Amino acid sequence: MKRLLRSFKILRVVARYRLDTFFEGLPLPFYLRLLLWLLPWRYLVPATQPRGERLRLALEALGPVFIKFGQMLSTRRDLLPDDVAEELKKLQDQVPPFAGSDAQSIIEQALAQPVSELFSAFDVQPLASASVAQVHKATLFDGREVVVKVIRPGIDRIIRKDVALLYSIAALVQAIWADGRRLRPVEVVSEYEQTIFDELDLRKEAANGSQLHRNFAGSDILYVPEIYWDYTRPNVLVMERIHGIPVADVAQLEAQNTDMKKLAERGVEIFFTQVFRDSFFHADMHPGNIFVSRENPQSPQYIAVDFGIVGSLTPEDQSYLARNLLAFFTRDYRQVAQLHVDSGWVPADTNVDAFETAIRSVCEPIFEKPLKEISFGQVLLGLFQTARRFNMEVQPQLVLLQKTLLNIEGLGRQLYPDLDLWQTAKPFLEGWMKERMGPKAVYRSIKQQAPDWLEKMPHMPQMVFDALNQVRRLDDNRARDMRAYAAAKAELERQRRPMRYVGGLLVLFALASGNEEIMSWLDQLSVSSWLAAGIGLYLIIRR
Repeated sequence: MKRLLRSFKILRVVARYRLDTFFEGLPLPFYLRLLLWLLPWRYLVPATQPRGERLRLALEALGPVFIKFGQMLSTRRDLLPDDVAEELKKLQDQVPPFAGSDAQSIIEQALAQPVSELFSAFDVQPLASASVAQVHKATLFDGREVVVKVIRPGIDRIIRKDVALLYSIAALVQAIWADGRRLRPVEVVSEYEQTIFDELDLRKEAANGSQLHRNFAGSDILYVPEIYWDYTRPNVLVMERIHGIPVADVAQLEAQNTDMKKLAERGVEIFFTQVFRDSFFHADMHPGNIFVSRENPQSPQYIAVDFGIVGSLTPEDQSYLARNLLAFFTRDYRQVAQLHVDSGWVPADTNVDAFETAIRSVCEPIFEKPLKEISFGQVLLGLFQTARRFNMEVQPQLVLLQKTLLNIEGLGRQLYPDLDLWQTAKPFLEGWMKERMGPKAVYRSIKQQAPDWLEKMPHMPQMVFDALNQVRRLDDNRARDMRAYAAAKAELERQRRPMRYVGGLLVLFALASGNEEIMSWLDQLSVSSWLAAGIGLYLIIRR
C-alpha cells in the first residue's frame, strides 16, 4: 500500500513539473507517443520553466533520496545535456533534522552506554542535518571537542523503496528511449545504489578519514580531523571537531587577509597530490565539505570533512592520465588517441586516425583562449565525451576524478579568478612523470623487489628444471596428438573405402540397365555365377 502511495506521489510530481516534456521529440513507438498526447495534465499544466529547473524542483519535491540521486547525476556530464547538468548542480541537501532525543537513543544503543557516561557534554540540538545523517556537538571527558554523526533512523528502508522505484524508472527509460541503451540508466542507478549504501556504514567513512589523516600527517596544506574509533559504529561516528571558515565564505576569508592566490593554488596541489602521490582522493570536495583554518592566513591550510566518497586510480591509470594531460597541453592529439587505446579505455580495434581527428576538432577551439581561461575539468569532459563516440566504456574511477577536478577548479576560480590551473599543475605532473620513469624510479623498483628476488633465488634451479620438463611434456603431448590424429584419419579413410566400391558398382549397374544387350547377358548368368560375383565383391570390400 505504501509503495502504491509513493508511486502516486511520483506521478503527481511528474504532472506538476511536466517531466513528460523530456520525452518529446524522441523516437518513441507510436503507442507511447499516443499515450503522451492523452496525458490530461498536458493540457492543464503549462511548462513555463526551463526543463533543467523543472527536473531539479521535482527531485527536491520527491525527497532526500531523489535529491542525492540528482546530485550524483549532476556529476555525470557525459550523460546529461549541459543545461540540465548545470541546474542539477544547484540541488541543496537541506533536510529537516530528526529529534535529538532519537539521536541520543541511537548513540546509547550503538555504544551500549548512556550519553552522560560517554561525553562530558552533548548538545541535543543538531549542528547540521543532511539526507542520510545529522551531526551533534559533544565533548569528551578529557576536554577534546568532537562531533557525533548519527544515521537517520529508518533511512535504509526509505532508500531501498526509492531505489527500487528508480530502477523501475530507469528500466522504462532504457526500454522506450532510443538512446537509453547508450546512456545505460540502469547502471547509473546501480552506481548510485552502491554509493548511498556505502554512506550508511559510517565505519567505511571513518576508515577513509583515517587513511587521509595518515596521508597528510604533518602537512601544512591540508588538515584531516582525527577519527575516534572507540566511539565509532556502523550508525555512529565520532571525530575531532574543527573550527574553520567555510571555503565559500570569501568575504570572511578576505577579512582576515587570507592569501587567496596561494589558497587557490594549494587546492590544486592537494588534488594532484591525492591523485598521483597517494592514489586515494577525497571525491566529494564540494564547498560544504571544505573549510580553511583561521591560523596563519598568509600560509592558508585547508580542512576537509565528510569522507563518505573517495576514489583511487591504479598505477596504470595514473600513468595514462598524466601522459594524456601532458600530451593534450602540447597538442599531441595522436598521443592522446593512442593512449586511450593502449589503456583499454577504448576498444583495441579503434581507428586511431579517426579518433585523433575527432579529438583535434574538440580541443583546438579550446586553445583559442588564454591558458588561464581553459577549464581543466572541461578538457577531461570533452575528451571523455569524444571517446564515448568511439565506444569508450564508462570508467567509474575517471568519472569520480572528473567530478572532483571540476569541484576543485570551480572552487579555485571562485577564490582567485586569475588562477592558471595548468601553470600550477604542469610542474607537478612533469615532476611526477620524471620520478616515476627516471633512474630513481628504476632503483626504487629494484630495491622494493630485491627481497622477493633473494627469497626466490635458491629455488631458481628447480624452477628452471620444472619449466624445461613442462616444455618437454608439451612436445611429447603434441607428438602423441599428431599420431592419434594420423591414426584417426587412416581409420576414417578405411571406413570410407567400401562405400566407394558400392557406389561405383551402383553407377555401373545404372549404366548397364540402359543397355539391352548387357541386360540380356546378365539374365543368362547362372545362380553359381551370381554367388561367385557376390563373394568377390565381399572380399574386395573387406580388403
